Amino acid sequence: MKVFIKNKLISLGGSSDILNENQEPVFRVEGKVVTFTRTKEMFDMENKLLYTIRNRYFNFLSDKVYVYNAEGVKVATLKKNKFSFNLKYQILDTESEMSIEGKFFKGVSNIIKNGETVATITRDFSILNDAYILEAEDKDIAFYTALVIAFDNMLDQKDSDRN
Repeated sequence: MKVFIKNKLISLGGSSDILNENQEPVFRVEGKVVTFTRTKEMFDMENKLLYTIRNRYFNFLSDKVYVYNAEGVKVATLKKNKFSFNLKYQILDTESEMSIEGKFFKGVSNIIKNGETVATITRDFSILNDAYILEAEDKDIAFYTALVIAFDNMLDQKDSDRN
């Protein structure tokens, strides 16, 4: 399955549209307007909460973004060390060994699970808003979409730290 994740142009909290290849909505992401942790909630099209994604309060030595399921249980932590120059992000707190690895200038990253590529993330370098294309198996698309939202949260935090 292929989904298109595009941040809304006008959004105070960082909301996103997630569409399938037929440009039909498959998930909805709503960002909180006032939050120190860039909290976002991901819903299915029946308005059922699937995941909550939020940044760590303080990111001094390493950047971390947490993914919680609908019951509030942490199901993943995306981590990048501040002093690492490679494009490898660890995905902790999962049952499997996972990471996001990619090439910065190519704009393509892969979600790796137990040494195998399970999803591909292509970043659309748009000036107006962040956009990604995620390709993965249907059964895993919701969780991997949450990981892409976490990845985007981390990049947004780094951008705001520079300004």
